[in-house]
Amino acid sequence: MKLLAGNSNRPLAEAIAAHLGESLTSASVKRFSDMEIFVEIHENVRGEDVFLIQTTSFPANDNLMEMLVCLDTLKRASARRVTAVIPYFGYARQDRKPAPRTPITAQLVANIITSAGADRVLTIDLHAGQIQGFFDIPLDHLYAAPVLVGDIKKNFKNDLDKVVVVSPDVGGVVRARAFARRIDADLAIIDKRREKAGVSEVMNIIGEIEGKHCVIVDDIVDTAGTLCNAAEALIKSGATSVSAYISHGVLSGPAVGRVTSSALRELVITDSIQPTEAVKNAANIRVVSVAPLLGEAVRRISEETSVSSLFD
Repeated sequence: MKLLAGNSNRPLAEAIAAHLGESLTSASVKRFSDMEIFVEIHENVRGEDVFLIQTTSFPANDNLMEMLVCLDTLKRASARRVTAVIPYFGYARQDRKPAPRTPITAQLVANIITSAGADRVLTIDLHAGQIQGFFDIPLDHLYAAPVLVGDIKKNFKNDLDKVVVVSPDVGGVVRARAFARRIDADLAIIDKRREKAGVSEVMNIIGEIEGKHCVIVDDIVDTAGTLCNAAEALIKSGATSVSAYISHGVLSGPAVGRVTSSALRELVITDSIQPTEAVKNAANIRVVSVAPLLGEAVRRISEETSVSSLFD
């Protein structure tokens, strides 16, 4: 196999390569003076099974375009198969029409990736599982749950019987229930009303959380407004502590400041998005790696063996 990394999350790509005992393919992925993207691969990839590692986080448009140019480069270099490894799939929140005359951009991005030359896609925790159906090529959808659940068990090993898994909204109940089942914990749900984008108001907590360690689970934390409001509401309702385990730490705008000054004991995210210096320096934000999970999936795809066992 060959591993090619874009510029969006180089440390994760290097960690995946280290897990596999491979080295990253030598290539130049750079910008012209007008910011046009130029890619040149310095190794022969003809007939090879190539895995392009590129997450489409901020700046989403630049990183997406960089991936498309890399895909085109690989296909024109006669790679046998190209798998787009996208740890965080940007535009996934635009997966339906919430109002008249709005786009379904997740489908558009899926079509563009396919047209650019991807033969297969590997990603983690899509915002909506139905996005898999937007692709006309095979898509392997991994879950960060095994990594995060392992950390929960380690973190609360002496108080696991006092942990309650909390869904921050009704839409995340399926995900939260899966986490709760893995650690044999109770489930609680936060009922909230969002008056406008970026502003949320916690209305009610469904479930018994008094005297419990609450663990909020979700797929994306962006501005962290909902998360911090939820943590405050849980503490006011009698929770002993509130932690959050979230797959993708977008953490844009004032998010880091909100988290550090919030009621959250700890926010645990994965390195699907490269953490900023502010995230690294935050006292109550911790990053766990999905490199071994992605690396093992890459190995199994290359060897044409089962990937589904990684869900456990």
